[in-house]
Amino acid sequence: MKEPEKIHLKFLGGARTVTGSKTLLEVGDTKILIDCGLFQGLKELRRKNWQKIIRDASEIDCVLLTHAHLDHCGYLPILVKNGFKGKIYCTHPTRELATIVLRDSGKIQEEDANRANRYEYSSHSPAMPLYTQAHAEAVSKHFSTHNYEEWVLIEPEIKFQFLNAGHILGSAMVELKMHGRTFVFSGDIGRTNPMLLYPPKKMPQADYLIVESTYGDREHDTTDVKTELELIIKETHRRGGILMVPTFSIERVQEIMFLIYQLRKDGRMPEIPVYLDSPMGIRATEIFEDYPKWQDLSREDLKHMYEGIRWVNTYEASKAIVKDKKSKIVLAGSGMLQGGRILHYLNAHMGNENNTLLFTGYQAEGTRGRSILNGSSSIKFFGEYHKAKCQIASISSLSAHGDRTELIEWMKHFKAAPKKVFLNHGEPHQLDAFRVWIQSKLGWEVVVPCPEESFEV
Repeated sequence: MKEPEKIHLKFLGGARTVTGSKTLLEVGDTKILIDCGLFQGLKELRRKNWQKIIRDASEIDCVLLTHAHLDHCGYLPILVKNGFKGKIYCTHPTRELATIVLRDSGKIQEEDANRANRYEYSSHSPAMPLYTQAHAEAVSKHFSTHNYEEWVLIEPEIKFQFLNAGHILGSAMVELKMHGRTFVFSGDIGRTNPMLLYPPKKMPQADYLIVESTYGDREHDTTDVKTELELIIKETHRRGGILMVPTFSIERVQEIMFLIYQLRKDGRMPEIPVYLDSPMGIRATEIFEDYPKWQDLSREDLKHMYEGIRWVNTYEASKAIVKDKKSKIVLAGSGMLQGGRILHYLNAHMGNENNTLLFTGYQAEGTRGRSILNGSSSIKFFGEYHKAKCQIASISSLSAHGDRTELIEWMKHFKAAPKKVFLNHGEPHQLDAFRVWIQSKLGWEVVVPCPEESFEV
């Protein structure tokens, strides 16, 4: 009887951290990468982006991309720059969204390097971008797109399918059958009842489960999110203030606009202008409009949900809105205050206690957003420190990640326990808490991999 092929599973990123997702599967000479994301947040993590974590990119046969968030796709330009020649498999919306995410990332990195050189506040001389817009554009020719539940053959003994993850438009779990073994990579799993999308697909079976743990230590707040947003809007408007909402351009900004549309429709919104000042957010919203069947919304909602939102298309228009001190709502990237036009609004309006800075998504360790939420009185950007005198608010129930109870309920649909569960995409305390939670609720064997740790399965 022939010995089964040895398969090695190596966690190159997303191990004991939320960002930098990269998991390598090796069998014989075949190497498959699941996700290829950027490290974000703490400086020690961001430094890893400059290291050659993948020794020889030309040896990677293909990439299976779960979704278009930067911490899952943002390293692709470096992979291609370093010699990757294979296919990047993803869903149709993911290709379109990843294209704009990567282009925007290259642009921001070029701008940051240029600004650092101009004002001489970088520790490197000259400051260089991690990659450029041109490097980002070079990724597009590698995409191979597929629908959910469509089996794709990589080799005679290796095939996979994407399944709806309910996290963002086009997000997917990966079911991979390889030499008689079944692997399920959760990617990022959405809520049980997502606002705009269909719920995550239930999985019947896996030999090995690799699952995210972003909120593995808690349940989400059950406060009605629409009411919470309504109160924040009305209170800021009563003070004559500006509501600044740093938004993630994919899914979160569309959810905020949908909530504003519902509040207006119900007569629960004051007369206040709402601006979407995010070039990438505008482009992402246009992509959302191209994929109505991938969203769990009525025709009426799909038709009207973006009405009344003023899209800011030019930098000149953005500068004029920044200067205007009248009460308004501004949705601008980036979601963790790591770049984008939101910084110009903070520069102009964060020092006024009548204004509000509203967080609506996860703030990774080491980001400006996390610093503010943790109570810091000032944050550094544009080379200097800025005091935060405005009101700080947060809506945690808007998360696009399932909490520990939702993740456990998803796992309960497995007909049998996997041979092993690997936890990734979480900070150490979340991972450890979720490991204990799974073992107590399901009795499954759970492993929390270290960075670059390899397992034979």
